[in-house]
Amino acid sequence: MSIRKADVLVIGAGPAGLSASIEAARLGADVIIVDLNMKPGGQLFKQIHKFFGSSAHHSGSRGIDIGRMLLDEAKDAGVTIWLKSTVIGIFPGKKVSIEREMDDGTSELVTLLPEEIVIATGASENVIRFKNWTTPGVMGAGAAQTMINVNHVRPGKRVVMLGSGNVGLIVSYQLMQAGCDVAALVEAAPKVGGYAVHAAKIRRAGVPILLRHTITEAVIGEDGTVSGAVIAEVDEHFKPIPGTEETIDCDVITLAAGLKPTMDLIKLAGCELTFDGVFGGYIPLHDENMETSVRGVFVAGDSTGVEEANTALDEGRIAGISAAVSLGLISGSDADERRDAIWERLDSLRMGPFGERRKKEKDHLIGLFHEEVKDQRAFA
Repeated sequence: MSIRKADVLVIGAGPAGLSASIEAARLGADVIIVDLNMKPGGQLFKQIHKFFGSSAHHSGSRGIDIGRMLLDEAKDAGVTIWLKSTVIGIFPGKKVSIEREMDDGTSELVTLLPEEIVIATGASENVIRFKNWTTPGVMGAGAAQTMINVNHVRPGKRVVMLGSGNVGLIVSYQLMQAGCDVAALVEAAPKVGGYAVHAAKIRRAGVPILLRHTITEAVIGEDGTVSGAVIAEVDEHFKPIPGTEETIDCDVITLAAGLKPTMDLIKLAGCELTFDGVFGGYIPLHDENMETSVRGVFVAGDSTGVEEANTALDEGRIAGISAAVSLGLISGSDADERRDAIWERLDSLRMGPFGERRKKEKDHLIGLFHEEVKDQRAFA
């Protein structure tokens, strides 16, 4: 076991974590970023579509290109990147245990003693339970996206997608680009959940979007894998209507049923949580500087509530700047000027029919933090 110190430990090398590490390192911090995957970049390297937003949010750029750019910026800023590394414990005094896989295939247990911690562990996929839902061939939409866009392997030949949010729509289109036949997109709600521009691409490609329907069973073939999906209409309570069942031949069922923030390490750090359905479940309370109830522990990205990559980028920037303030690397007034500009961008991202509710809820949660947590903020 080895012991190492650092100014800032960033856990998670997705868009939020990379942005946080870049900001802190550029301000003079010694930053180590840890990720359990073989490649840094998180969701960005799954996203071959072009981003919306302003030039500050890389409008018109593909996620994979944004990921490469962030990696280059992190390396140029002097960030140390540990891949295939798992945080297995966060203890009082900001003592963090990390298991690293070394180049020779052996493992090393490291005790890291950072001054500040940024947790940017993202989110995990929700599942929908139906008969035979654990059969090989039933998978999350994110898993299918990883297979085609990262590993360049098709999950199957014919796919039924459950869920019409942006993830379901975008991944359906990308599956077709990879050579899969998307037999249908099934949605229990009475209308499509994602952006119309994404839904239009699916419809133009001839994929039926079956509203007010759900999947009730995965049909198991002779080889023990998926050979079909039984779908049914649903009533106003989203219950399947008997007698409306039909079977669609497929060898893959993908589930785009939303995401929930990953809370494991945030809980280990002792951060106070609250439940918020708008943001996907339990999330850490934090202030406008992304600092939690535990002093010196910051959060950013989907671990603070599920939104999208542009929001994660900006929250990461705020967390990185705030960590640098705590280290005394930048004055509070200079930091406030930088963070105010980022918050202005975040507020603009959260406008419109999809974001306005999130803006109001985020403002409410920050206010709740100041009412209930600020004066009792714990020390790690």
